[in-house]
This record gives sequence, structure tokens and C-alpha cells, in this order.
Amino acid sequence: MYVQKKERARNDHADENAREPYRVRLPRAIADEDVGLGDVLKRATSAIGIKPCGGCERRAAALNRWLVFSGGRLQ
Repeated sequence: MYVQKKERARNDHADENAREPYRVRLPRAIADEDVGLGDVLKRATSAIGIKPCGGCERRAAALNRWLVFSGGRLQ
């Protein structure tokens, strides 16, 4: 019971601190859809032959929450 309360409190605290990622606007000729920094790094490393692991997936998700390249207008 104590663990559930502690986990719930941690999740509530994370929601309060959640914010929108930074957005970098690119010309439409380069990107039409939103792409996170983690996805860009994942594509670049896999293109040179590095296979992603579990840590890479978590890192990519964290970077995607931090920075997004946007193809359209900023909102």
C-alpha cells in the first residue's frame, strides 16, 4: 500500500513538472512532420551501423521529450 501511494505521488509530481518540448522550426522542404532529436540521432547511428539497445531507446525518448524539430508553424 505504501509503495502504491509513493508511486502515485511520484507520477503526480512528474505531471506537474511536465512541459512542452523546445521546438526548432525547419523549412517545409526539409521536414513536413515533427521529428524528435532522439529519432534523428537514432536514424544517424543506425545509418552508420550502430544497433540500438534498451538504453538507446530510453535516451531517444528523453531527447524527444526535450527537443522537437517542427516542419510547420510554431503553435
